[in-house]
Amino acid sequence: MTTAWTSVGENLRLAVDTLRAHKFRSFLTVLGVFIGTTTVIMVASIIAGLDKQLVDAAEQFGTRVVWIYKLQMGAPHKLTREERLRKPLTYDDAQAIRELCPDVEEVSLAIFGQLEEFGLPPTTARYKGREMAGAQFMGVDANYLTIANSTSVADGRFFTSTDDLHRRDVVVIAANVVEQLFEHEDPVGKSIDVDGHSLEVIGTLNKFKGFLGDSPDDRDIFIPYWTYKKFYPAAKDHFISALAARGRMDEAEDEIRGVLRRRRHVAPSDVDNFGISTAESFISDFRAIIGSVALVMVVISSIGLLVGGIGVMDIMLVSVTERTREIGVRKAVGARQRDIAWQFLLEAITLTGCGGLMGITFGWLLSLMIRLLVPSLPSTVPLWSVITGFAVSTGIGLFFGLWPALKAARLDPIIALRYE
Repeated sequence: MTTAWTSVGENLRLAVDTLRAHKFRSFLTVLGVFIGTTTVIMVASIIAGLDKQLVDAAEQFGTRVVWIYKLQMGAPHKLTREERLRKPLTYDDAQAIRELCPDVEEVSLAIFGQLEEFGLPPTTARYKGREMAGAQFMGVDANYLTIANSTSVADGRFFTSTDDLHRRDVVVIAANVVEQLFEHEDPVGKSIDVDGHSLEVIGTLNKFKGFLGDSPDDRDIFIPYWTYKKFYPAAKDHFISALAARGRMDEAEDEIRGVLRRRRHVAPSDVDNFGISTAESFISDFRAIIGSVALVMVVISSIGLLVGGIGVMDIMLVSVTERTREIGVRKAVGARQRDIAWQFLLEAITLTGCGGLMGITFGWLLSLMIRLLVPSLPSTVPLWSVITGFAVSTGIGLFFGLWPALKAARLDPIIALRYE
């Protein structure tokens, strides 16, 4: 065993000496391996960062929250005719969920104008000559912040069930609305004009933490549900949020589905004519999309690795030809075929392994740079990507170096000694 390890060590030293003697040629040879490994590390670090951000965002919204809408939320897709013609959810649907679902602790309801392709219909808000176009105007009940805990009250208060019941003209505005309309003023107690309606600001919200940090789309303007119905009696597009009891998420989801299927007269053989989403479903959808992107990037990096492998085979065949006489001398003094094969195989593995290590190092540096330049994206290099990158790079050397190594090992020592 000691002799075998000694032989491997000697062959490894010979391989390193050969690479040291041809530094530039060796670097050009493994450039494809270097690029491929760097790509793998970069893709893995970005995906790991995005995945962490997504999980954090989902936990912020609430892992016990079930979101219900007439359409399935998640990855955008082309709406079918049936989806376009679906009737919206109603106030009574929310009440039925509250009363008939024992595993649902609380229900919140939001109402808004017809949802457009890119979100809520934009509304203009004004205050003393300042204007904010594209505000998202909706009516919500007093439970809204209890369930949708993505933000909290910064100043003042949120409206109560009494405000809602008496249809008071009060409003709570998001942080970006405050910044645009009240640059150096305290908004609480002031009145703003929203879509022609004068509303008293009774509270402001903290910045909404979006998927990649503070969201620039934090433009919400909330008024009580029944106040919205007073202003827009024809409005009927509802969004329902339900808070499941702890440890009863699946049961709550099944109960909600059963209640809505009965109320919306869905036949047992038909699919739901409404959408139910959870934090887990959003994470699954995101990972499916990212998985497709990662697959494309792996294919691209594989091309680099393939080019690098072909380059390694080519340079190793040239090396065998250049060192034919050396091979003959080694065989003449007692070197066995496996010693020669190991020498060239270890040289190829060392070559691609060095390229892999350089790629891993460079990828890690790029990941660190992204984290410094984009703090909201905590890119991190997962251990599995380092192991995979190094294993693949050395595997490339093993695979593409095998033929040159066998060719060198099978050389006839007499012919090799005569080679000029």
